[in-house]
Amino acid sequence: MKKLGVGIIGCGNISTSYLKLAPMFKALEVRAVADINMEAAKARADEYGVRAETVDDLLAADDIDLIINLTIPAAHFDITKRALNAGKHAYSEKPFVLTLEEGEELRAICEKTGLRVGSAPDTWMGGAHQFARHIIDSGQLGQITSGTAHVLNPGMEMWHPNPDFFFQPGGGPMLDLGPYYVTNLIQLLGPVTKVAALTNKGKEERTISADCPRNGEKVPVIVDTNVHALLQFASGAQISVTTSWDVWGSRHQNMELYGTEGAIYVPDPNFFGGTVETVGHDREAKVETQWDHAFGVPNQEHKQGMMANYRTAGVADMAQAIVEGRPHRCSLELALHAVEVMTAILKSGETGTFIDMTTTCTRPAAVTPQEAQALLG
Repeated sequence: MKKLGVGIIGCGNISTSYLKLAPMFKALEVRAVADINMEAAKARADEYGVRAETVDDLLAADDIDLIINLTIPAAHFDITKRALNAGKHAYSEKPFVLTLEEGEELRAICEKTGLRVGSAPDTWMGGAHQFARHIIDSGQLGQITSGTAHVLNPGMEMWHPNPDFFFQPGGGPMLDLGPYYVTNLIQLLGPVTKVAALTNKGKEERTISADCPRNGEKVPVIVDTNVHALLQFASGAQISVTTSWDVWGSRHQNMELYGTEGAIYVPDPNFFGGTVETVGHDREAKVETQWDHAFGVPNQEHKQGMMANYRTAGVADMAQAIVEGRPHRCSLELALHAVEVMTAILKSGETGTFIDMTTTCTRPAAVTPQEAQALLG
């Protein structure tokens, strides 16, 4: 299969995941990296055996077909637009834009040029989440009518050496961690039709407690860090979603979906794997025996033990889809609908009103065990 040449713009923490994991996939090859800080680009290039470029030179490079945009959220739109205007496909970290208008501008460029835009998260392609989808689609649980999803922790300053942008516009728990949950809900249940929310923040400033040179520094909090939302889905399901960086302890499941014939406990959408449990008429939780799915196999050591990590699967699927001439799963349409859901939630928190969606999308194609294996090299 033809490999697409890939260039990465943004050499921060998340770039290591893409550089480590990209070689697992057969349709892409990372050839160069760039950053506004040339020293950061050179360090990553030396570490992973690729070349370092300026941003302008990378966008102009003849051997680069696809740009992975790993800049801060506020820069995602500009870098993706520059990539498209340079004739490159673009795949962005989440959220790929911060407003509906920005997303529509990128869509218009794609429609005119035939280029593609994709966006993280791709964790919903993981073995556990695809298995949960298989159970839901089988009808075992009946019709999903309601559910809950929770992102609850004390905040990003606990571990990140430069957490400032998490608390600025474009950050906050809904736009930073919400994409994993909202996108997974969309792939499980379909599009959202309206939202409502209440929001606030626990602190006006945060103290960096990560083990780093900035330990003890104060960071101003501009955005709300408690977001409590209600999502109405076209399918009829009504889901409560809470994202907060003001919680020191919780016993909530990451995601629970309730059907007319049973319930399902879905593991953390921030990860590819995990345990799927179901509850039937006997009201006893049962661990489901998962299928043999390539994106559910533990392959990386974490503090919690061995876990499945296949970040870059979304880029690989996009590259392979370009070669094969089919739709890619982590599509602009899916990402834009998720962005509208999340930004409407934040707007509802400001205005105290229900907000109807103006975008929609089809559920992305499921990732069967065979299709996951076909993406790997």
